[in-house]
Amino acid sequence: MKYEVIVIGAGSAGSAVAARLSEDSNISVLLLEAGPDYPDFESLPEEIKFGYSSGADATVSDKHNWKYTGKANDVAEPLLVPRGKVMGGTSAINGQVFLRGLPHDFDDWSSQGNELWSFEEVLPFFRRLETDMDFHDDFHGNDGPIVCHRFKKENWLPSQEAFYKACRDEGFPETTDLNNPESHGVGPIPFNNPDGIRFSSALGYLSQIRHRINLTIRAKCMARKLLFDGKSIVGVEVESEGEQFIVESDRVVLSSGTIANTQLLLLSGIGPEEHLNELGVKVHTNLPGVGQNFSDHPLIFITASIKDEVELDPSAPRFQVGLRYTASDSTSPHDMMMWMQSFINQRVNRGGDKMHGLGIRIISSVFVAESRGEITLTSTDPHEQPFLDFHLLESAEDRRRLRESVRMATKLLEHPEFDSIIKKRIDPPDSALQSDESLDKWLLKEVTTGQHLTGTCKMGPISDPMAVVDEYLNVHGVNGLSIADASIMPNTVRANTNATIIMIGERMAQFIKNETSAAKA
Repeated sequence: MKYEVIVIGAGSAGSAVAARLSEDSNISVLLLEAGPDYPDFESLPEEIKFGYSSGADATVSDKHNWKYTGKANDVAEPLLVPRGKVMGGTSAINGQVFLRGLPHDFDDWSSQGNELWSFEEVLPFFRRLETDMDFHDDFHGNDGPIVCHRFKKENWLPSQEAFYKACRDEGFPETTDLNNPESHGVGPIPFNNPDGIRFSSALGYLSQIRHRINLTIRAKCMARKLLFDGKSIVGVEVESEGEQFIVESDRVVLSSGTIANTQLLLLSGIGPEEHLNELGVKVHTNLPGVGQNFSDHPLIFITASIKDEVELDPSAPRFQVGLRYTASDSTSPHDMMMWMQSFINQRVNRGGDKMHGLGIRIISSVFVAESRGEITLTSTDPHEQPFLDFHLLESAEDRRRLRESVRMATKLLEHPEFDSIIKKRIDPPDSALQSDESLDKWLLKEVTTGQHLTGTCKMGPISDPMAVVDEYLNVHGVNGLSIADASIMPNTVRANTNATIIMIGERMAQFIKNETSAAKA
C-alpha cells in the first residue's frame, strides 16, 4: 500500500506530526516506531506510566531504551546516552520537565535565515500543544494534548524549599512561571506529569485517535534505508522482527531523533561526501552538515550526603524547583540552569543501582553551550550504533561558566536551610575547588550529557553550506523528504527540549497541511 505520508519515529515530534496530519481524513498516514507499543493505558509498564514518581528509572531500561554510548571528551568515562525505544520515544522515558525555549532562542534561529521561526511565529504552536493547569493567558494553552503543571509551594520537599530560599537569599528573583517569555530566577519547574502520570507524546497525541481509518501505527518497525527515484523520495526500507519490506510514499518525515536521523540519512547516501565514500556508501546528496553541529547541554552534579534521620523517598518527585540565570560576563542572557534533585543514586548515567539512595544534589548546566560535536557512522549495518562524539566542555567559555556555577551551587548547599538535611558535600571534593585548573580537571572528568541532543540536521537557507533542511523543514536537494525533531535546531534552546520538539512536530504537520491545501486550490 502507498501512503500519502510516512512518519519515521513516534517520539515527541513524530506523534504530533502523525496525529495532526490524520485530522484530515484525505491524508493517509503511516507512523513507524522501532520500539514496542502499549495501546491501552492499563498495559503501560510502570516505568513508562509513572516515570520518576514510581522510583523506576526508564533511562536505564533494557526494554525501552536504545542504550547508546558516547564519548564526552578526551578525559571523561564513556557516557550512557538514553534514547526512548518505545511508542512516545524519549518523551516516554525522560524526566518530564516541560520547559519551553525562550524568545532569545527562536529569534536567534530567525536571524540565521529561518524567518518562520521567530518567537511570534512559534508561540501559537506552543499554545496548541498544551493544557496548562496553572496559567490561562495569551502565552499558555488550555486545550492541547499535553497536560502541564507545577508543584505548589505547600507540596515542595524540604530540600526543594531549602534550595529556593538559598537562591532568594543570594539575590535571585522569584518566578512563578518559567514558561513565561520573560522569566528568570528561581521557581517551580513545569512538568508534564499531572498526578504522577507521564504525559508522553504517545499518551497525549495517539491514545485518543487510534481508531482513525487513515492512520496506521506500526510498532517494532525499524527504518533501514530511504529509497529514491532520482532526487525524489519514493519509500522506506523497513525491518520488523527479522523481516524486511518496503513501504511506499512520496512524502516522508524523519522524526527519529538527532542520532537515528543522522544514521538513516548517512546510510541512505545523504551527508558529507567524504565520509560516505570512506564507508563505501553511494552518495545520493552531498550535504556536509549531516552529523555536524551536534549539541547538548553539559551537566555536572554537586552532590551531598544526608543526615541519618533524613529519609530518601525514591517514589517522591525528583525535581520541583529550578533556577534560570545569566552567568557573569556572558553575552547570552539566561544561559545557565540549576535544579535541585531530592533523590539520587550512584550515577545512573554510568550504570549505577537506580534504587540505592545516595543523597541529594544540585544539577548545574550550561544551556547555551559553545562546544559542538559530531555523529558519524561506524558501519553500514543499521544495527550498529554510530559514533557519538560530544566534545563536551571543549570551549573555554563553557568551562568558565560551569566553574562559576559549581562554586555557586556549593555555596547554596552551605545555606542554613540545608543544615538539617545535609551531612556533607561529596562532590566536588575540596581539592577540586582549590583553583580554576583543578576545577577544570574535575569538570572534564565528571561532565555528562544533559540528554538534550540537537543540531545534526540543522535548519538554514541554501546559502548556508552546513544547513540540512530549509525553514519549511524540507531537506535541501531532495524532493518529498522532511525532518522534524531536535536535530533541526540550529542552536539548542535554553530549556529541556521536549516541549520545543513537540512544537516542531506541530509546525511540520501544518506545513504539510498547507501544501496539501495549496495543491488542491
